[in-house]
Amino acid sequence: MQVSRDQLRSFLADAGLVTGVDFDALEQQAQATGKSVEDVIVNTGKVPATEFAKLQAHILGIPFVDLEKEKIPYEVLSLVPEPIAKRENVIAYKRTGNDMEVAMLDPGDLVTLESLKKTTGLVIKPRLTTSASITKALEQYQKSLQAEFGDIIKKESDVVAGDSPLTVSKDVVEAVSGEDLKKLATDLPIIKIVDTLLRHAILQKASDIHIEPQDKEMVVRYRIDGLLHDAMTLPKQVAVGIIARIKVLSNLRLDEHRLPQDGRFAIETSGYKISFRVSILPVFDGEKAVMRLLPENTEGFSIEALGFHGDALERMHRAVKKTIGMILATGPTGSGKTTTLYTLLDVLNTPDVNISTIEDPIEYRMKRINQTQVRPDIGFTFANGLRSLVRQDPDILMVGEIRDAETAGLAINAALTGHLVLSTLHTNSAAGALPRLVDMGMEPFLIVSTVDTIIGQRLVRRIAEGAGEKYFLTKDEVASIGKELDLERVLEHLKTEGIVPKSTTVEKIPFYKTKPTQDAPDGFRGRLGIHEVLTVNETIRALVMQNATANTIEAQAKKEGMLSMIEDGIFKAAQGLTTIEEVLRVTLE
Repeated sequence: MQVSRDQLRSFLADAGLVTGVDFDALEQQAQATGKSVEDVIVNTGKVPATEFAKLQAHILGIPFVDLEKEKIPYEVLSLVPEPIAKRENVIAYKRTGNDMEVAMLDPGDLVTLESLKKTTGLVIKPRLTTSASITKALEQYQKSLQAEFGDIIKKESDVVAGDSPLTVSKDVVEAVSGEDLKKLATDLPIIKIVDTLLRHAILQKASDIHIEPQDKEMVVRYRIDGLLHDAMTLPKQVAVGIIARIKVLSNLRLDEHRLPQDGRFAIETSGYKISFRVSILPVFDGEKAVMRLLPENTEGFSIEALGFHGDALERMHRAVKKTIGMILATGPTGSGKTTTLYTLLDVLNTPDVNISTIEDPIEYRMKRINQTQVRPDIGFTFANGLRSLVRQDPDILMVGEIRDAETAGLAINAALTGHLVLSTLHTNSAAGALPRLVDMGMEPFLIVSTVDTIIGQRLVRRIAEGAGEKYFLTKDEVASIGKELDLERVLEHLKTEGIVPKSTTVEKIPFYKTKPTQDAPDGFRGRLGIHEVLTVNETIRALVMQNATANTIEAQAKKEGMLSMIEDGIFKAAQGLTTIEEVLRVTLE
């Protein structure tokens, strides 16, 4: 069921949205590009997608429905199986007695309507919707599956608990042969449990899975947005099988229970490709498994998407244009340093340069980049790998981490000899990286000759959509926060970047608290970076040569315009991206 060309032209003109002349021009553009005139009208911004769909619904005499913010009951949503919903762009969203209302992109698709009528036995009432509505509604299939996972786990765990030939005494487990463990790892109930645990973690957007044996049970925890949450508790009887299954997936030794083991495996579907980095560690009650979830596709990252803005963004763009020197990312474990470096590599990754990396481990695979994994067990360390890489005619080198003086010296030497070197360093701030390199035995004159840009960063939880409540600081709150940072300085940056009007005072800066929503019980969903970017200029170089402290270097950098991490966090809190409490938690812990 389509709106005729003349009907559409007439209605758009009558509504004052697109004149007849403009419509004819858009129609010619559609013919030249091979697109429909409807798509061209929406893509050029002449009419928003939702308004255009409402107009079509009015012309056709069919009700319009917007599902973007609708929570559909799973018993209704599941009336149309997910594969059919995806293939035919049809969503069941409401049932009243024997009537079922479905949202469609093409309500005139009589074949689909008749098929639904036969399979459900209900009277089908079609409604017109938008592509964005269909996409949002399809996500609810995955979210609804989470409610079923608990039942699946319990059912399969009971099967294993009843049938398992193995007792769970630690001594007995160590005596079990590899063949018995392999058989247990391939039992269907164990496979279902592990697959469900992994899928659940992916849907929850967890970054890590912890599987921890206790005295009488096994606890599974997911790290979501930087914090660990209990996911489920399993009977102790399934512990041996689950660990064995993870070892099989990771190609690890089944009969080794006394030494730590590291491995890796990947899961790929039409919707995602996730790599799991696995660590198995012997503990008192058995073996603990921790799996880090790493998205395989990192293409399309941008410096802006990481959260850099204003002067810091300009400094980053200047840094990646250099062909020699060092760019360092600093912060504790789990602060997003590696993601920042991979993003910079993605920006630098052009056909005219040779990029080589030495990493432990290789967290993301990137096309056209030569990535090498260190192997300390056979003597292949960062230092040894870096020595070899400089003989591979590289233009750009990435060293996963500077851990010791030898690696630091080699990295500095590579930067001195005409390479751009990217690496990470474990310090609390950007300014702290310079004294840290001196402490590692590097000569100050070599440091200032090579280190060009230092990034300090942390990750804070992001306020979920619809979960932010605006408020303003009281005088007491301003005074309290003022003990940790200069709010007036943050205000100046907010004014400079046009976030708040020029007349705004500190008391009038809008901040936000979280409220629970159906999709985000704690009011947060996802994380974003807060950063400080220190450019090593002449004044900073002079301070390093004088063996200045990190505090002295940071104070000078702030005088020259650097926004500190905590200040950047408050800046983003004023944008409604996170909360003041979250920024203080991460930066002052």
